[in-house]
Amino acid sequence: MDLAQAIEDNTAELLMAMGAAGGGSQRDDASARWTIGGSPLDYHNAVVAAGGDLEQVVAESAEELRRYGVPGTWHVGPSFRSAELTDHLIAAGFAPDGSEPGMAVRLDELRAPAAVPGLELERVTDDAGLAIWEQTLGRGFGEGEKEAHWVASVYRTLGYTDPWRHYVATRNGSPVGTITIYLTASVAGVYFVMTVPEARRQGIGAALTHKALTQATTQYAVLTSSSAGQSVYTSLGFQTHSHIDLYTLDPRSPTVTESL
Repeated sequence: MDLAQAIEDNTAELLMAMGAAGGGSQRDDASARWTIGGSPLDYHNAVVAAGGDLEQVVAESAEELRRYGVPGTWHVGPSFRSAELTDHLIAAGFAPDGSEPGMAVRLDELRAPAAVPGLELERVTDDAGLAIWEQTLGRGFGEGEKEAHWVASVYRTLGYTDPWRHYVATRNGSPVGTITIYLTASVAGVYFVMTVPEARRQGIGAALTHKALTQATTQYAVLTSSSAGQSVYTSLGFQTHSHIDLYTLDPRSPTVTESL
């Protein structure tokens, strides 16, 4: 299996599915693949593939962001990364916004972390469970309550059966973390891994990730990591196979508006 491609594909499928559930416009053709306008979050107004006339596609994506009045991100994986694309993105006002390591592990080689006493993992099966998931995620992931609210609204639309698996981790009955598993083909994608601030550095992130993945039946698990989380995933046996470069544009910012 081409693990770099599997990482890129799983991330793209998740972003496209969530974006479609959120609304906005979706494009999927030989020149571009994107979902734009369905989210207030730059990460989720996402361009995940491009080809052909790159200058034109970049310009069209920027115009679509302006049309909806939302920030957006190009998620540039190995399959379409090029110096030419980077030049066109920068020229159009997209700013480099970091690079996410793409990681994978065979599930039969997943390493067990140290046990966390009292830790349980509960799968979300209804709106009440999702409300707890949302409240927990909002305490420390990404843009906080704003991001948690939008993500939960999308997941409420998409439902609680496979390929979507959302979990709340509890310790001695109190919520301490979240994780989502997104299943595609032969891989399980790992997303929204978060431990509440007061419970961090206690092994909970590794433990809840391991617990969730032991319930998957795919051959591999894949993810894109923050720099802070990379060592946690490495301890579980994940290895880095690629990087996803992020380029972000907010057409509402004064600097961008003045340059258009």
